[in-house]
Order: sequence, then C-alpha cells, then structure tokens
Amino acid sequence: MQTHNLKRLHKNKKDRLVGRGGKHAKTSGRGGKGQTARAGNKRRPELRDIIKKLPKLRGYQFNSIRKGVPVDEDKIVLVAGKKSFSETRKSLGIKGGKIVLK
Repeated sequence: MQTHNLKRLHKNKKDRLVGRGGKHAKTSGRGGKGQTARAGNKRRPELRDIIKKLPKLRGYQFNSIRKGVPVDEDKIVLVAGKKSFSETRKSLGIKGGKIVLK
C-alpha cells in the first residue's frame, strides 16, 4: 500500500465560516476591528452627557398642591348653568389650579 492509495475513515470537516455573526468563531458577532469590537465596550449616549451637565433642582418640591384661583360665586352661577365643568373653566378663563370661592 502506498500513500496515494490511503483513504480516511472520516471525511474532512468543512471549514468553519468566519465573521458571519453567531455564537463563536473569529469575531464572534462583534463585526470588525476597533472600539466596538473590544471587551468592555460601553460607550455612553451623547444625550446622557448633556443631561448630566444640566443643573439639578435642589430641595423638596411637592407640586401636587397648587395655589387656588379665587373666583366670585356670582360669576360661577352666571356662567355655569347647564354647562360641563370643563366648559365653565374655559368660559371663566381658568387654566389649571384649584377653584376657591370668595
């Protein structure tokens, strides 16, 4: 028997495709070279840096209690009639705030 007559028991494995994403192989789904391919690649979004530079509002601010808007009872009786609450607010020109009777 000569070397050119020898045959393998198992055929050759196919070559592994490299750099096509996936779980393993050369780049392991990291794409090419550079900053993004390195370990510990955590670049911050630019917007976060902008937010961090803005000044913080200091102290405790409880915004749910709003100042009342003083309104005469006579005005409410004249305007309200059979209108809904939101329509009466619009006709009186009150935007937000709590209505306080005088």
